[in-house]
Amino acid sequence: MQLNSQQIQDINTLAAWLALDHMPTDGTLEVDLAILAGHAVLPNVEGVIALAKKYQLPLLISGGIGHSMVLLAEMIANHPLYRQISTLGKSEAELLGDMARVFAALPDDQLLLETASRNCGENAAFSQKLLDEQKWQPQHVLLVQDPLMQRRTWETFRYQWRDRTDAPEFISWPVFVPQVMMDAGMLRIIGAPPQGLWSMERFLSLLMGEIQRLRDDENGYGPRGKGFLGHVDIPDEVEAGWQRLMQLKGVQSRF
Repeated sequence: MQLNSQQIQDINTLAAWLALDHMPTDGTLEVDLAILAGHAVLPNVEGVIALAKKYQLPLLISGGIGHSMVLLAEMIANHPLYRQISTLGKSEAELLGDMARVFAALPDDQLLLETASRNCGENAAFSQKLLDEQKWQPQHVLLVQDPLMQRRTWETFRYQWRDRTDAPEFISWPVFVPQVMMDAGMLRIIGAPPQGLWSMERFLSLLMGEIQRLRDDENGYGPRGKGFLGHVDIPDEVEAGWQRLMQLKGVQSRF
């Protein structure tokens, strides 16, 4: 796909806004728990696993048989480090837990697996249920998801806890912010090592679809739509970029 500089800028504006990043820049990290919502961007998964190992941070992994299940299994099966992992009959959380053991030798007592959720809303609801069953009320939770789904995941978890006086502070961390560039006439995703990233088709589909889902209208997930999350203000530059990109047949067909 050939894109001009404005179109590339629009894609990068949307991606940067979706990849909501609250990670402190001064090197301090005060969290009680990390929650990894199941997805198939392997550099992102490895980033939170490495962080959990460095800080000996408990890691709750949430994911059953969700939309990314087949892709995650394929990514693992084709990766030289993880192909030893058996993917048959396992949930996203179980596969990502196996990755944590292989990549960073995380012990089982550092992992908490939620294996039933099928979507972002259930990631939040079932994680809350699991923590309640464990009688655990963390105060500061690092939240990690596919970078393009990071903002919606943060909004969804906050919405799930909205009526709780013991609601933790959710700290959004995309691990990396994906961007695109033209390289020898080809559109390429940058920001992390290429192995385990999205295909360009999946990247553009997620990018465009997330803006629609974050809307507070009859087609979105806000209070005036499906009611999965609270109202989200979409910045003017993000809206304008999305509208321009929707005019491109190659991008629109992926949405």
